[in-house]
Amino acid sequence: MTNDVRTVEWTGDGLRLLDQTVLPGRVEYVVVRDVGALVDAIRRLVVRGAPALGVTGAFGVAIAVRQAAREGWDDAGRDAAITRVREARPTAVNLAAGVDRALPFVAKGADAVAAEAQALLDEDVRGNHAIGAFGADWILRRSADRPLRVLTHCNAGALATAGWGTALGVIREMHDRGRVEIVYADETRPLLQGARLTAWELDQAGIPCLVQADGAAPSTILRGLADVAVIGADRIAANGDTANKIGSVGVALACHAAGIPLVVAAPWSTVDLALADGGGIPIEERPAGEITTWGGIRTVPDRVGAFNPAFDVTPARLVTALVTETGVLEVSAGVTPRQRAAEKP
Repeated sequence: MTNDVRTVEWTGDGLRLLDQTVLPGRVEYVVVRDVGALVDAIRRLVVRGAPALGVTGAFGVAIAVRQAAREGWDDAGRDAAITRVREARPTAVNLAAGVDRALPFVAKGADAVAAEAQALLDEDVRGNHAIGAFGADWILRRSADRPLRVLTHCNAGALATAGWGTALGVIREMHDRGRVEIVYADETRPLLQGARLTAWELDQAGIPCLVQADGAAPSTILRGLADVAVIGADRIAANGDTANKIGSVGVALACHAAGIPLVVAAPWSTVDLALADGGGIPIEERPAGEITTWGGIRTVPDRVGAFNPAFDVTPARLVTALVTETGVLEVSAGVTPRQRAAEKP
């Protein structure tokens, strides 16, 4: 997948979103020009992935400002609409951060807000390439001189960002250097984002991959079939505890037991220094129907419900390395985001 396929693009009066709910079968776009449609698109996962949500949130402020002018809202109505965008999904910190970045430009009008959102989009693409280079350098310095077997969980590619990807950005960089033998892509419950999205991206990029059930991942690692696991993140606490798609903890525990690195790749904006540890990260629960039905057909008994958390939190002691656009933090060795932030001038 190349960067000419954009997950999020400003049209001048709205957002053009690549509809990730219909991939890989169809490539379609949704254009939203009002806050209600945008919030719906975010909640339905038309657009998803922490960095992409950050960019969407910033552009969402521009949509709210334009809608307020078009429909004659007062400032309170406009601000309430912006808050709806900010709170559309709770776990990924980037959505709120994107909204907050755009807020100072509201008084200057929708065009100024959109320009700042576009700057955030461009920064994300540049940052992803930096993450890819830093991550590939770190992994390859510590690996045997041969193509590597990589495991990844959920989707942290171009589809989850403004372009290139975080975890998949690292994998793409390794592939470009001739150092990827195979990628095990976990299917990722509940919406199969690994099978539908990650496998599609890897196939588009010509990177060999195999899709496996989430329950197979720990066994794949413990059998010695993977050399490294690379995943993304939706929120990272100050101590390095990391929230990612449900099932990431099993991957982390298996990596720890097998003695292979667990590498988390995410932009610095995903770090929430206001949270001391992962205990404060809100865990979004998705609708039960996402796992009690398949293709519109109920697959569990009628009186049985579902527990459907979308994310889990991996303790910092299991995170070998956190790769951001500013470099690599060896978290399990005690180098935390809090410590790195304190070192910054």
